[in-house]
Amino acid sequence: MTAQKKLIVFDAYGTLFDVYSISRAAEEMFPNFGKALANLWRDKQIDYTRIVSLSDPNADEGSRFYEPFWSITKKALRYSADKLKLELSDEQEDALMQAYDRLEAFEENRHVLEALRAMGLQTAILSNANADMLERVSKHAQIHHLFDRLISVDQVRQFKTHPSTYALVEKDFQIEGQRILFVSSNDWDALGATWFGWEAVWLNRSGQASDRLGPRVAHTAKDLKSVLTLLR
Repeated sequence: MTAQKKLIVFDAYGTLFDVYSISRAAEEMFPNFGKALANLWRDKQIDYTRIVSLSDPNADEGSRFYEPFWSITKKALRYSADKLKLELSDEQEDALMQAYDRLEAFEENRHVLEALRAMGLQTAILSNANADMLERVSKHAQIHHLFDRLISVDQVRQFKTHPSTYALVEKDFQIEGQRILFVSSNDWDALGATWFGWEAVWLNRSGQASDRLGPRVAHTAKDLKSVLTLLR
């Protein structure tokens, strides 16, 4: 595979940054509800992105219902608090949103990214997040400099798994799809990339059941270190 691949593309949230690490901040605010709030927040965040793209899948102009991911994330937080009957103050909302910019990075990130660059491979992030979110979270984790590009779907005003989002990478790097390896902890994202024509790795950190829709993703790995094994 090493001779074929030139670019390794990573999803951000869940893949490089632990979205559920925010449960600790949530638990301090809402004892006994931190984990539930973090889980529901993430599920509703993704749900909203799908509604936006499915309701207006025009590839040329983007969805007229599009909102930046920061806005989507804030609205998902408000819904989740309402659903759990939690009184979320403006100060608590601001604190949790700021915590999203300081999500914990998985410990193997730096080693793997440095190894990939030592192998002469290019690296990028492709994310639903808007560009300034990606800048903030990657700089906080001190891995910003290890990527050639941080690519946001903002450019096409659609969210993954809309095909136009994956096409951004090939356009930006001027590279053919067979030269790309895509890595995501979201099985639906890895499937979207597979349908688009890429070779994909589903990073199944917690041993989840695989989706039964569509073809099987080419590779399943338990952490980023396994990606290095695939490339050797």
